[in-house]
Amino acid sequence: MSKKVLIVGGVAGGASSAARLRRLDEHAEIIIFEKGPYISFANCGLPYYVGGSIDDRERLLVQTPKGMADRFRIDVRTRSEVVAIDSQKRVVQIQSQERGAYEESYDELILSPGAKPIIPDLPGKDNPLIYTVRNIPDIDRIKDQVSSSNNKSTIVIGGGFIGVEMAENLKEAGLDVTLVEGNAQVLTPYDPELAAALAQEMENHGVNLLFSKRVQGFHSLEQGIGVELADGHMLTADMVILAIGVTPDTYFLKDSGVSLGARGHIIVNEALESSVPHIYAVGDAIEVTETIHGTKATIPLAGPANKQGRIVADRIAGLHSTYKGTQGTSIIKVFGMTAATTGSNEKTLQRLGVEYQTVIVHPASHASYYPGSSAITLKLLFTPEGKILGAQAVGYDGVDKRIDDIAVAIHFGGHVRDLTELELSYAPPYSSAKDPVNMAGYAAENMITGRVQTFTYNQLADRQPGQSILLDVRSEIEHHNGHIPDSLSIPVDELRERLDELDRSKEIWLYCQVGLRGYTASQILRQHGFSVKNLSGGYKTYRQAQFKPAPFTAAKQDYHDPAVDAKEKESIPADSTQPQRIDHDLNVCGLSCPGPLIQVKQKMDQLSNGETLRVKASDPGFYEDVKAWATMSGSTILQLERMKGGTIESVLVKNTAQPVSDSPISDPASTMVVFSGDLDKAIASLIIANGAAASGRKVTLFFTFWGLSIIRKPQPQKLSKTMIGRMFDMMLPRGSQKLGMSKMNMLGAGPKMIRGLMKKHHVPSLEELIESVIAQGAEIVACQMSMDLMGIQREELIDQVKIGGVGYYLGQASQANHNLFI
Repeated sequence: MSKKVLIVGGVAGGASSAARLRRLDEHAEIIIFEKGPYISFANCGLPYYVGGSIDDRERLLVQTPKGMADRFRIDVRTRSEVVAIDSQKRVVQIQSQERGAYEESYDELILSPGAKPIIPDLPGKDNPLIYTVRNIPDIDRIKDQVSSSNNKSTIVIGGGFIGVEMAENLKEAGLDVTLVEGNAQVLTPYDPELAAALAQEMENHGVNLLFSKRVQGFHSLEQGIGVELADGHMLTADMVILAIGVTPDTYFLKDSGVSLGARGHIIVNEALESSVPHIYAVGDAIEVTETIHGTKATIPLAGPANKQGRIVADRIAGLHSTYKGTQGTSIIKVFGMTAATTGSNEKTLQRLGVEYQTVIVHPASHASYYPGSSAITLKLLFTPEGKILGAQAVGYDGVDKRIDDIAVAIHFGGHVRDLTELELSYAPPYSSAKDPVNMAGYAAENMITGRVQTFTYNQLADRQPGQSILLDVRSEIEHHNGHIPDSLSIPVDELRERLDELDRSKEIWLYCQVGLRGYTASQILRQHGFSVKNLSGGYKTYRQAQFKPAPFTAAKQDYHDPAVDAKEKESIPADSTQPQRIDHDLNVCGLSCPGPLIQVKQKMDQLSNGETLRVKASDPGFYEDVKAWATMSGSTILQLERMKGGTIESVLVKNTAQPVSDSPISDPASTMVVFSGDLDKAIASLIIANGAAASGRKVTLFFTFWGLSIIRKPQPQKLSKTMIGRMFDMMLPRGSQKLGMSKMNMLGAGPKMIRGLMKKHHVPSLEELIESVIAQGAEIVACQMSMDLMGIQREELIDQVKIGGVGYYLGQASQANHNLFI
């Protein structure tokens, strides 16, 4: 006797179970109920239809009711919502647009209702300009709104997979995009130092990022919609995408007897059977077993849903397939970058109390001498004994296959030693003789065997300066270009001859750019009797982890995408005789800062006046670095462009003889060195700066020594400091509110008197002057040398500060016709 099988919901789990069941049982009666108009569509592709990567809407439709009927003899009923289940009678109640309310009996029932977007209970949540992303009708409404002539901006709320993909594609569609995220990072499945690289990629492409911000309401405006934040700020846009997460669409199971988890997910066993006989469940609405630790989890991914649908069909057809669980392997495109992850991240391991270690490597995607190579950041998590627990990677090329390799290793209970032994395909265009997966395995094996001790960037705060030495083993030029505060510089190639400069009674915490030279240095020191640790991932990881989104201001709504703007050549003047041809090429892909600039300088030094150099680089910082270098060196940038795959191409022309002109500077600028930390002098500096900015001047304020007190944050920061740093910390005023007077301080009465007089005469306060000058576009620069000497760290200064050295100031001063020292 044939079975009657009802399936609630289509898309991945429902449609795949129906097709599989028909292949196994030609005689079963199969009915699918779908409350929407489409039975099977590419929901993972919806954002890319908005952005234009998928230009044909019909390609989103994986299967149609007619197609399912013709090929599989399946009865598909769209716009038919199952509203209740009577498990005793084995019937479901349906509300259909075509048939009205009716019942249908079943022998076996498969639940694949999916998950729906979370809509928080906030004022204004029903505003018609708020959109969610779940199905074809949703994306049709968004596409229509994006295509309307008066639509220029959007706010995306939520930095998960859907939020990030929508932000990218709305930007690709030509909109100004602001993403608001309640956490301190996007994409929480990734650990912060990797998520920071993705956030920076988004910011580089013009997406405004607001982290650690909560939305508390929506407001209808005469034009557009207002989004009120918990801190009192109001954002405005033409539309809002709400993408803060999903919740299982299981409301109709309320009185069915089917057991649900704490958040409403259907509880199933390894046969995907619910607590009620003859009722199975698959997809985003079920609670599954996480395979690495055996805990319960909810993982809304298309791959597991398809597998689950197949297994349920097997069970109904009499096959004894089981679902062993999921390890959460996923991948995402973020503009030019790719990010992928598998297994557990650090937050999960800490929550479960699992002891673990991590290693970060930065290998090339393929042989660095073959064109197109770029760096991958690959993080491996494992037990102290070496069992692999998880992995994450970000980069422009080759990320997917590396995480897939490690996902297979995890599936089979792999050990880090297995990664060292994997024989992976190699040719220069595709990989290196030592694949990045092998490299991660080597680094992890060195750790578990005790050949190297490591520390992570976030453990720097735990270092005891009195009992340890922080050692930078990179070259001197790398150290001067940027280093971790309080570190001593001894290049690895000089280390053996300079061992007597190190105190053997102290532990050595050393670092290099990516970890490789650090490993070499650690072996030298260890074999000479030193206790030593190497920074996993090196300075590159440390620096990346410091990323914070640029402060958001209203002016940023006019932000132009650098990836687009860069495609417009910065041409030399029309009356110039400089040639536009390419005379020389330089490929510095695979090199990290300052390598590319050093190579550029050396090559430009060899050029004759008027010759051009085309440079290709893969270091993301090169885009800004080469602009600053060209300004300082007098060279002209003819072209600067971000290319596909994350490479940057620049064309420079050498100018050794600059034209002399008696005409005044067309764009007047003012620079100020603010040396003093006295309130009266700070007020004078900021009044002059505001006046200069208001008159159209480009203003740069260079804060050095005691002047750094003016731009300190009032709140203490949890930072590791040297003894000297702690002394300065106690002596220096903490922020502009604590400044004293140069004269007539009168035990603090003087500053109060001045502030009172300013208020009485309607003069803006010092704090308001600082905000005003920043809003007018002035640059606030903190002197790196002064910060190093006084032990002041970036986190202690206000967010709008740029860190620079005397070279940066002199570069600005050379273009100014107004310089002050206060």
